[in-house]
Amino acid sequence: MAASTRVLHRAMAPSLVVILGATGTGKSKLAIEIGKRLHGEIISADSMQVYEGLDIITNKVSAEERAQCRHHMISFVDPLVSSYTVVDFRNKALSLIEDMHSRGKLPIIVGGTNYYIESLLWRVLVDTGVKEDSTDEADETPDRKKKLENLGGAELHKRLAQVDPPMAAMLHPNDKRKIARSLQIHEETGIPHSRWLELQRGQEGGGGLGGPLRYRDPCIFWLHADMKALDRRLDDRVDEMLSAGLIEELRDFHMRYNKQKILDDSQDYQHGIFQSIGFKEFHEFLTAPECSAPQEKEALRERGIEALKVATKRYARKQNKWVRNRFLQRPGDNVPAVYDLNVTDLSRWEEAVLTPALQILENLRKGEEPPVAPVRIQEGEQRNKRSFHTCDLCDKVIIGDLEWTAHLKSRKHYYHVRKKRKSEEASSQDCCGAAAPDGSGAAQDSLKDCTPTHTDVTVTL
Repeated sequence: MAASTRVLHRAMAPSLVVILGATGTGKSKLAIEIGKRLHGEIISADSMQVYEGLDIITNKVSAEERAQCRHHMISFVDPLVSSYTVVDFRNKALSLIEDMHSRGKLPIIVGGTNYYIESLLWRVLVDTGVKEDSTDEADETPDRKKKLENLGGAELHKRLAQVDPPMAAMLHPNDKRKIARSLQIHEETGIPHSRWLELQRGQEGGGGLGGPLRYRDPCIFWLHADMKALDRRLDDRVDEMLSAGLIEELRDFHMRYNKQKILDDSQDYQHGIFQSIGFKEFHEFLTAPECSAPQEKEALRERGIEALKVATKRYARKQNKWVRNRFLQRPGDNVPAVYDLNVTDLSRWEEAVLTPALQILENLRKGEEPPVAPVRIQEGEQRNKRSFHTCDLCDKVIIGDLEWTAHLKSRKHYYHVRKKRKSEEASSQDCCGAAAPDGSGAAQDSLKDCTPTHTDVTVTL
């Protein structure tokens, strides 16, 4: 059990506090309360909150909340900048953490964007973009990655397969961002990305998903709730955003920054602040002709609201899945303790969330075992060979043996097998005048046609 095997060091406060959780779980509220009591300062690890504007849709803390505890990394990037990366965030945030430590302050990381948090907790051997000690603001690396992403997925995947076959076997041709990153790493270093990952795993304290921990004894809280309760809360929050002026905020931002891009057919909902949940969902409403009938505009508005609620709930599930896969099931010994706090019942917030969190921090400061055990790291983690499979029948590329097995059992695949079997039976009857009674030979041939072509690359999920 993780709680019994974790070694507590000498009495000392955690080097930093990290608050994870899905949107709508109250991460900022807990961070502010901890910050006020323990002389902390808050670093927002949210990839959309770094941009100026859209305070409502990105759910930034209010001016009153910021006055209670000092916040960093909010509203400092121009909205038209589309090349701000996790490396940019990491470099600035690490500098802030160092400054807080020098002033005796407790850094409290709140997110949001989980891969931003990972960049602070774990060291990596190789980065794309500006290096940690670089001061060159004219670095062209983000532009290079963007140019690569503009190529077709098949072409990118073909290039990667030529220089780094193991990495190509792990990535779907449609995953252009990750393919472009792997190509970029090879271009910059001359070493395949897969080789860098091997070296990283070989580091002392390294693991399959990252290098050694950057800070000793970070304390991680994971806020989670019953999904039905959270879904209702998220729907209510969207309604509150609408009452606070969400539509007006989107319309104003669209007129100032996005209207000309759409007229030029250069709008981009994949980079920068335009990735925010809300823009894509209200695109038809925001771009509807001014002469549109009121009923049509209202229908587009309602459609946008419903799409926003669906997207928000889907994002919450994605965030929880990330926490489970990247923290609770992370292989290796470089995993800090994660304490889960249930926020389902808001009427019990102080006794179920705030009090346990403060008690855990106090125990850790004294070098004592907290009364609340950390989440158990799942033993015998599931292993999945990230093999590259192609199904000619369904015209699909499948990455992973588990996914491939699921595909072979799917209705869509069964439909195509039956369709091909019937086609071959009819063809056989035309040519030979007869076919096997049960069509078993044709069925076996059909399955042979979709036999996977693959390269085995074992990774831990």
